[in-house]
Amino acid sequence: MYPEDLKYTREHEWARADGNTVRVGITAYAQEALGDIVFVTLPEVGESVSAGEPCGEVESTKSVSDIYAPVSGTVAARNEALVAAPELVNSDPYGDGWLVEVTVAEPGVLDDLLDAAQYTEHVKEQ
Repeated sequence: MYPEDLKYTREHEWARADGNTVRVGITAYAQEALGDIVFVTLPEVGESVSAGEPCGEVESTKSVSDIYAPVSGTVAARNEALVAAPELVNSDPYGDGWLVEVTVAEPGVLDDLLDAAQYTEHVKEQ
């Protein structure tokens, strides 16, 4: 159900490493729970983020939810397309709906996150 090539947090973010860059988004489970996303607040490029700490917000028709950084590092890119089209998070959470890219010191930082099977179990417990 959840892409096998990603790692996941218990707060429902996903992370995909490409060398020292980690692309981050929210999971299909999270976007379904939130409902229609109408606004996204993202950290600025160059800003430092800390694993487990809020680094932005997703606003839906139901609520506002924090986005938690799955890794610590420096924001290398933000998905500027979400400014005009925040609904991309709903329609393509693992593709065009990505949120930020973070440069990390250690590529192995994702080892502490959940794999797809562990995340599936976590969602079942929710």
